[in-house]
Amino acid sequence: MTRRTTSFTLPILLLALLALPAAAFSLETVPFDSTNQSPLVAIFGLPGPGNFLPLASGRTEIGLNVGLSSNYTVNDNAREAIILDGETTRFTLTARHALSPRLDVGVKIPYLIQGGGFLDAFIESYHSTFGFPQGGRDQAPHNRLLYRYRKDGVVRMLMDSSNSGLGDLRLTAAYQLYEERENSRGLSLNLGLKLPTGDSDALRGSGGTDVSLGLTGGTDIGEAAGKWTAYGAAGALYLTKGDILPDQQKNWVGYGTLGVGWVPLPRLAFKIQADAHTSFYGDSDLKELADSSVQLIVGGAVGLGKETTLDIGVGEDLVVAASPDVVFYLNLRQNF
Repeated sequence: MTRRTTSFTLPILLLALLALPAAAFSLETVPFDSTNQSPLVAIFGLPGPGNFLPLASGRTEIGLNVGLSSNYTVNDNAREAIILDGETTRFTLTARHALSPRLDVGVKIPYLIQGGGFLDAFIESYHSTFGFPQGGRDQAPHNRLLYRYRKDGVVRMLMDSSNSGLGDLRLTAAYQLYEERENSRGLSLNLGLKLPTGDSDALRGSGGTDVSLGLTGGTDIGEAAGKWTAYGAAGALYLTKGDILPDQQKNWVGYGTLGVGWVPLPRLAFKIQADAHTSFYGDSDLKELADSSVQLIVGGAVGLGKETTLDIGVGEDLVVAASPDVVFYLNLRQNF
């Protein structure tokens, strides 16, 4: 898995670095702003890991997070059958502002484009070249959009038409419990509120309101050939009843993140991160619904200026079929 993701991201990071002038600043390791992009999970308010170091009081960060995900899984048993085949591009405008040295508040506004996409042939060729299993992808129609779940002979969920529009709005707040800036050490308490502003019929939202509460921490762990930082997050998500499989949806989900960052040069960082969560649905024997999920994100960050950073990452499903085959992340952040 690491070989596959690294082959995507390493050349991009190095080319971006070579194109930049010398910098007189050093990047801080910030977790990837990543979550499970499965069409049956991304509708909920699952938060990213958050940040363990605060913004300086009065400062503002504006960002644009782009996630391009490719889903393909087919599974069935005596009672159930599921097909998740399609692509989603999620553009998320983010903003957060430090009201005080310890408290910042923010908002995330997503816009989704869902359809058959264009990645199928590329992914199949890549799998074939490096000997990775196709998982049946090469037997399915190219660039198809079909999300369908059937249980006991009844179709419980179906989406087969391309669509685009706003998703569910998210409000965030972070309170700094501990900070030691010189060692990049910190611990923050993160609160999230997801509001049902997206169209649940088009899988741009769940139709419910979700609340998350978690801790995010990190610290420097060494200076061998650069600065090394470890970070992690853990929390719980409470979901009110939504419109998607409401009789199977759970009310509580646990989530967590572990990651390591390495900054070998002042304007270049590499990161590897694992995101996990418990299942969102019950009363199912299909791993697409019933299994906990673990995703691996490999990539890094390039400093485009003292206040501007570009994160680049590729995510893969360590628990197969519980999250998308592959997700490409770009996150441009600007501080003021």
